[in-house]
Amino acid sequence: MSTQTNLAPKNTSVPSNSAWLRLSAAIPIVIAVLALAFGWHIAVGAKSLPLSTVVDALMHYDNTLFDHMIVRDLRLPRAIIAVLVGAALGVSGALMQGVTRNPLADPSILGLMTGASFAVVMAIGIFGLVSPLLLPWVAAIGALITALIVWLIAQWVPGGATPLTLTLAGAAITAFLGALISIAHLMDQESFEQLRVWLVGSLAGGRLDVLKVTAPIIIASLMLALALSRKVTVLAMGDDVARGLGVQTGWLKVQVLICVVMLTASTVALAGPLGFVGLVIPHAVRLFVGSDYRWIVPYSALVGASYLLGVDIIARIALRPQEIATGILTAMVGAPLFIHLVRKKAN
Repeated sequence: MSTQTNLAPKNTSVPSNSAWLRLSAAIPIVIAVLALAFGWHIAVGAKSLPLSTVVDALMHYDNTLFDHMIVRDLRLPRAIIAVLVGAALGVSGALMQGVTRNPLADPSILGLMTGASFAVVMAIGIFGLVSPLLLPWVAAIGALITALIVWLIAQWVPGGATPLTLTLAGAAITAFLGALISIAHLMDQESFEQLRVWLVGSLAGGRLDVLKVTAPIIIASLMLALALSRKVTVLAMGDDVARGLGVQTGWLKVQVLICVVMLTASTVALAGPLGFVGLVIPHAVRLFVGSDYRWIVPYSALVGASYLLGVDIIARIALRPQEIATGILTAMVGAPLFIHLVRKKAN
């Protein structure tokens, strides 16, 4: 047993009773912060609204009041999309980092997000797909195929699919698919013009029909992630340790892959490719909760939702009345962290 223990990363530990109490007690605080960010997100915009008006519109809706219509018809759906997308990306990044034991893992960095975007762009721009029922599944197919291609490329490299080869393969596929999207746009600018803002990553103009389809998928995938979180903690110690503890590592990785693909595909269908959210959130969460994925997963969902609400608030008010695409700000925050992690890993 001692040899198995030595295989585990140094930061892998079982929380003590005091740590469990601390983390449990902090959950209501994080939820309160999320609720505050949710209300603030609805209140700000081209026209700022008092928080009391927001609460009144949510609790006692009056369709004769213009401010109530702004809240319920425009800003509430966008806030819900921000919560779902932020939670989904935070959890998907946490799962990928835990299973691959790669601190650089993220749906955007490993190519899943670009693969999903490429599939959606081709389906809409070339085949004229507009059905919201099919959009998440098209994105899922694109993300899954891309994940398999990235893994195969990494496997062909001498040394196999290491964290470094997976990252490099993901970067290469992301660049290649991005170039194909640009070529398709140049060849038919009129058809692809409607996707221009979406491809940058934006919560503006989120479609309610797509939200109705993707919300159940995201919620079900988050519940699956919670169910898998204990086994992911064991797997993060190493495949040998996990197998020694009775975990079917191959089947677990398949389940995590399905979960990550569905979360990524749903977020792309809703808001386009929002990069680096899945990279930033798990690292921020680990500073507080440690390495137990039974806590990392729920905290990544809550913190990810609050984070994206906050980023979207800045995107809406920084150059008011103009808006900055949310994906630009997530990249501006995430890229420096990515560089820092690469330098840290190299050392």
